[in-house]
Amino acid sequence: MRVRYGQLQTAMIRKGYRFFDDGNFNLNLIGIRSSDRNANSFNDRFAVAWRFEGIPHCLSFSATTDPGNFWRENPLNVNGTAILVPGQYPGLWQLGLHQGKYRALVQRKSARVYRDNNQDSIINIDSPIDDGLFGINCHRASASQKSRRVDRWSAGCQVLADPFDFALLISLCDVAAEKWGTSFTYTLLEEKDL
Repeated sequence: MRVRYGQLQTAMIRKGYRFFDDGNFNLNLIGIRSSDRNANSFNDRFAVAWRFEGIPHCLSFSATTDPGNFWRENPLNVNGTAILVPGQYPGLWQLGLHQGKYRALVQRKSARVYRDNNQDSIINIDSPIDDGLFGINCHRASASQKSRRVDRWSAGCQVLADPFDFALLISLCDVAAEKWGTSFTYTLLEEKDL
């Protein structure tokens, strides 16, 4: 799926979400969830859209916005596995350490998640919703190679498949943080929103 700046901007405005279109490196971090509810692959997209010297830029990476099959079948939480509810989450993330190991975007504000508790491989978005701090971070899968299967890489986090894409994302966040601060808004769209 190819994602363009204008396409994201239009989708965000149509949903009533804020789209950062002013200043250099004012990043829009946007997940796009695939309509495939039974995947254990990196079939979603993670997009970054910004302007520099007035020129729009957009990158999109292979990612997952869903937990892997392992965690769907073996929930960490007694109420069920966390699946982020689509929406806009102002200031959701800050630059920090994922599980104390490496630099990532870590949850600092409340998020809404579905609690899928039937322990099968299908994502259930009609599950009860929970609101709070659950460690819904943005991080990478493998440190050394592009991952093909989600499996244990996500228990509800937004995860990029390729470590080089993730390094580029963090570099962009570092540049943005110098001007806009270390907090980042995240918006999760669905494929149909585009």
